[in-house]
Amino acid sequence: MGKAIEITLLERSAAELRELAARPRDGAVVRRLLGIALLLDGWSRGEAATASGMDRQTLCDWVDRYNVSDVAGLETGKRSGRPPALSDAQMAELKALVIKGPDPEKDGVVRWRCVDLRAAIARLYSVQVDQRTVVKWLRKFNLTRLQPRPYHPKKDAEAQETFKNSFASLVIEALPTSAAGKPLEIWFQSLPLGLTRGMKPEWVRRDGSPTSGRRSARGLLRYGTIVTIRSTCSARSARIGR
Repeated sequence: MGKAIEITLLERSAAELRELAARPRDGAVVRRLLGIALLLDGWSRGEAATASGMDRQTLCDWVDRYNVSDVAGLETGKRSGRPPALSDAQMAELKALVIKGPDPEKDGVVRWRCVDLRAAIARLYSVQVDQRTVVKWLRKFNLTRLQPRPYHPKKDAEAQETFKNSFASLVIEALPTSAAGKPLEIWFQSLPLGLTRGMKPEWVRRDGSPTSGRRSARGLLRYGTIVTIRSTCSARSARIGR
């Protein structure tokens, strides 16, 4: 049976150490306090180390720290970890570079991608990072990627203007005879196309919380190239489908 470790700091009793062991959230600190409490109760070094989940030499080292610094010496030290790849000044410079955008002649690209930023970081700072690290940095910069609205390459601006000017007459031609002389209300709602039947579009605010959808379009159905949008006017209880 091993010899008990000598504890020179006797200001705290074993019961007080057990009370202190109930407070910290760090399980390692709890085991160290309980191990020292067992030593104060007269347990041997081997028995106290086994009961507290450590070897005898480790328990001896923590007793030495306890004798010098009291309970504060049993705290787990903070690890420095891996040093950051870029300094704060370099991170600020990188953020300004991303916001400014690339130079087509110098960088060879017209917009920044993660792979392009990874190459630029290696060229400017001689640091090799993964693309996932670049994504984390962009999120840390609170930057989001904006995609321009796509347009059809064969769109005809003149035909669009003609449709706008003749829209009223087209609506009148499409209405049934029973709607003649009645007030008509038309709602326009910007909806993403290409949704399958039964799926409902969802609008999300900038803070990420979805809207209720009660004042939005009630349905979006697509048949081939014909898109049917049906909206409900809650004020007049009139449904217009086209």
